[in-house]
Amino acid sequence: MRAVFGLVLIVGVALAGGAVYMARDYISQYQAELARERLAAQEALANVKSVPTVDVLVSNRALKYGERLAAEDVRIVKWPEDAIPEGSFLEMAVLFPEDASGDRFVLRTMEKDEALMEVKVTKPGEAAGLTSRIAKGKRAFAISVDVASGVSGFLRPGDSIDVYWTGSYGGGIDGSRGEITRLIQTSIELIAVDQSAGSDLTGATIARTVTVAATPEQIAALAQAQNTGRLSLALVGVQDDTIASAVEVDQRKLLGIKDVVPVAPKIAEEVCTVKTRRGAEIVDTGIVTPCTN
Repeated sequence: MRAVFGLVLIVGVALAGGAVYMARDYISQYQAELARERLAAQEALANVKSVPTVDVLVSNRALKYGERLAAEDVRIVKWPEDAIPEGSFLEMAVLFPEDASGDRFVLRTMEKDEALMEVKVTKPGEAAGLTSRIAKGKRAFAISVDVASGVSGFLRPGDSIDVYWTGSYGGGIDGSRGEITRLIQTSIELIAVDQSAGSDLTGATIARTVTVAATPEQIAALAQAQNTGRLSLALVGVQDDTIASAVEVDQRKLLGIKDVVPVAPKIAEEVCTVKTRRGAEIVDTGIVTPCTN
C-alpha cells in the first residue's frame, strides 16, 4: 500500500513539474514577443517625422453675420504649417491691435473651431455693411423681384445669378414687333436679399429686392433693362464654372416656327403675234423675234 502511495506521489510530482515547466516556457515566449512588439513600436515612433505646426486663431463658438468679434470669441490652436488657409490670423495682436479705432464685426457665418480669415471679418472700426462686401471697381445695384423672378425665394447673399430680360423689340427687317427673352448678364454676385446681407438665412425668403455687385457698365445695362422690360434671375450652381453664351429666344423660336421666304410672282412670258388677213378671216400668228411697238 505504501509502495502504491509512493508511486502516485512520484507521478503527481512529475506531472506538476512538467506543468510548471510548460507554463514557464509559455510565459517566457509571451514576454519575448511583447518585448519585440514594444521595440518595433519604439523604432517606428522614432522614424516618424514630426509635422511642423503654427499657432492659428480660430472661433471659440459659432459666429453669425453682423456680430461683434471679441477676444473671448477667439482661441489659439496648433495648425499644420502647410495647410494654413490663406489670410488667416496668426497673432492676437494682429486681430485686435492696440491702436484699433473700433471693433471688428463678422462678415460671414463661422462654425466653432473655424479659422478666422481677413475676408470673414471687417477691419477695425468698419461696420458690417454692404460697403465692406463690395469689391474694388464694383457698385451695388438693387433689382426688383417677386416669387417667380426671384427663384422662389431661395436666393442667398453670396450666390451667383444670371439675369434675363424679357420685353418687346421692333428691330425686325419687316418692321414687326415681338416679345423676346435675352440673357444680358452672367454670374453676377448677389450681396444682399432685401435688407439682409448675411448668408445664414434659413428657409425660403420671398424678397422684393435683391442687391448685386456689378461694374458700372453692367449696372447701366441692368438699369436700362429694368426700365424697358421684365427681369428674371437664374441661380448658378456653386461648382458651375461654365461660361454662358449668347441666348435669345422669341415667340417664333419658342414655337419652332421658321421664317417663310416670300416667293417672287412669276411673270408671264409675253408672246408677240402678227395679224394676217386670209380672205374674210384675220389670223394671229406668233413670232420668235422680240416684240416691237
